[in-house]
Amino acid sequence: MPRKITFIVNPISGQNDKSQVLSAIGKHLDLSLYQPQILFTSYAGEAYKMARETEADVVVAVGGDGTVSEVARGLADTDKCLGIIPCGSGDGLALHLGISRAPARAIDTLNKACQTRIDVGRMNGQPFFCTVGFGLDARVSLEFARSTTRGLPKYVTLAWEEWKQHSLSQYRISSEKGVLWEGKAVFVTVANANQWGNQARIAPMASLQDGLLDVVVVNPFSTLEIPDLAARLMMGQAPTSKHFLHFTGSRFHISRSGAGAVHYDGDPFEAGTEFAVDVQPASLNVLVPQSKMKKI
Repeated sequence: MPRKITFIVNPISGQNDKSQVLSAIGKHLDLSLYQPQILFTSYAGEAYKMARETEADVVVAVGGDGTVSEVARGLADTDKCLGIIPCGSGDGLALHLGISRAPARAIDTLNKACQTRIDVGRMNGQPFFCTVGFGLDARVSLEFARSTTRGLPKYVTLAWEEWKQHSLSQYRISSEKGVLWEGKAVFVTVANANQWGNQARIAPMASLQDGLLDVVVVNPFSTLEIPDLAARLMMGQAPTSKHFLHFTGSRFHISRSGAGAVHYDGDPFEAGTEFAVDVQPASLNVLVPQSKMKKI
């Protein structure tokens, strides 16, 4: 008997046009394995509701990081399994999991049905799956969300504009061991997965199956150092920078000197100054390529 599979499609994510993805589903999905249903979201938060309410065994997020996060939140701590067809601007979780941005190859991952479990992070009780962040990257995410233009070039342009006018916040990072670090930072990232998206690996050491979170602090640097830091980031060598600090653990408390932007899996909003962060090990079922079954 074929398993029920629901595709939750965000029609406005990424480059918007999902006709190629829908065509690939019809052409490549193995109907001897799956009985498909396709749903389209029409407002923020609907993907979460659809994921919670569907009776399908496998629920596939078709969209960007925000859509994936919504669907994953709906599936966490259930027996349902997350699949991903990435078609957003960053696709951070999908890229960490080794899921191709080519629709046919992403559907091949669904057909091969290699299932594993991954950790889920939480900040102030809110689940996240890839990264949460404070500082420059959160402000850029906020401006990017407000923009009508998508894609990496627009993100880079906004990052440069924010950099030219940015101000530093004071942070304190604590664990059960006490205060780990205190000072000013350009940004602070809490990573469950290894990247923000587009292979910008802010935490290349991060694992989705170690029961731990990685907190990355990037200390102040000059404009002249940006090309070097960007190159390290894209090559997965961010920890080799002298400006990079790293802490690993299962529970942290982060405070900052003033309210401002925060992002959960790239989804930005305004928040306060105190944040409790922890991890729920092996809390989400996901379908991944065979090559990722041994280590994620």
